[in-house]
Amino acid sequence: MTIISKNNKTIITPHIIHEDDVLLVCNKPAGLMVEPDRNNFPNLLQEVKHYLKETSGQTQPYVQHLHRLDRVTSGIVLFTKQKHYLKNLSEQFAQRQVSKYYLAITANAPLTPSGIIEHWHRKEKKKAVLVAEDTPFAEKAKLTYTVSPHGKRFLWDIQLHTGKYHQIRVQLADLGCPILGDELYGSLEPYAPNAIALHATRLIIQHPVTQQTMIFDAKAEAFDALH
Repeated sequence: MTIISKNNKTIITPHIIHEDDVLLVCNKPAGLMVEPDRNNFPNLLQEVKHYLKETSGQTQPYVQHLHRLDRVTSGIVLFTKQKHYLKNLSEQFAQRQVSKYYLAITANAPLTPSGIIEHWHRKEKKKAVLVAEDTPFAEKAKLTYTVSPHGKRFLWDIQLHTGKYHQIRVQLADLGCPILGDELYGSLEPYAPNAIALHATRLIIQHPVTQQTMIFDAKAEAFDALH
């Protein structure tokens, strides 16, 4: 979070990397949920609503996230501040017109330094599993990647073509390359408290008003020091 001053008020703001009349884009830290849950943990949506309440003067400003990240994952989350454009933006995600890119660090390297990974994926309780194509409720999961050395570890550049539950985490683990710190999928190395080495680094959408291609980038500063 950052701190700004407006009208002699101190306002704690989320990590905002873009804001206009329609869109608000945040760089979510790992450990923070995107939306509220039944345990009422602090969450990004709550922070954004508080920020807009203080900066806009509205008592109940409208804002809605268009997608989610796991609590342990950092990076870009897109919000809209106008309900009128929610359908347009939601359809861009549903029709896979949004380009999503991630960075990840693993202790191991795959056999092939670049390629396409495709599986059939299913959510089971709070974990994802990869299954046979004819498994009930299975859905296609696809990503492309390139891997390069990162000190003693390996840095993955990933484009996510489908957005399934824990998709990157389970697909990399299936290659014998669990993401650093991801104990749920087999990592034996720590990363940081309430975090894994997975970062949503770039999001590309079409602005619903101007029709301009919008490219949002969020640096993963923590990765730079991790070798």
